[in-house]
Amino acid sequence: MKAILKYSLILGLMLTLLNSCRNTSETDDEQTELEQMMNDPENKVEIKDGGDKIKIETKDGDQIKIKKEDGDYKKKVETAEGEEYKLKIDEDGEVKEKTDN
Repeated sequence: MKAILKYSLILGLMLTLLNSCRNTSETDDEQTELEQMMNDPENKVEIKDGGDKIKIETKDGDQIKIKKEDGDYKKKVETAEGEEYKLKIDEDGEVKEKTDN
């Protein structure tokens, strides 16, 4: 059940990330899940290379890394339980997933 919940969270974050790349007007009240995680004072956030690399360490011990490289987005999630999920979204919008347990 935890794996399904975490997979849903990862997929939701990726969809939110893709949706936030569009030129849409959002109010300050509407924050994406990624922005909420970044604004949470209990999470440790590092932003490098002008925003091309984002690393978030949650209070639960999970690590989320998002990297933009040559137009492709790569997301890696390492859970506190030792599970690892990788997603890659290329310029065409094709999503590739890799899961290591």
